[in-house]
Amino acid sequence: MEQLIPFISDVGFPIVVTLYLLHRIEAKLDTVVQSIQGLPARLQESTEPVHPANVKQNSIREIN
Repeated sequence: MEQLIPFISDVGFPIVVTLYLLHRIEAKLDTVVQSIQGLPARLQESTEPVHPANVKQNSIREIN
């Protein structure tokens, strides 16, 4: 905290707040980038053809 006060007086409060917010959001942006990079593989998995042997047949129940 002692190092922060001179920095604020040198560059100004808005710049310090901006740097703090950028630092906080960096981890969230890394997560978004990883999700976007993994998206093609997940789309490939979801569009693979379904084999009839792997599909469970739904049972239809009558409502009395």
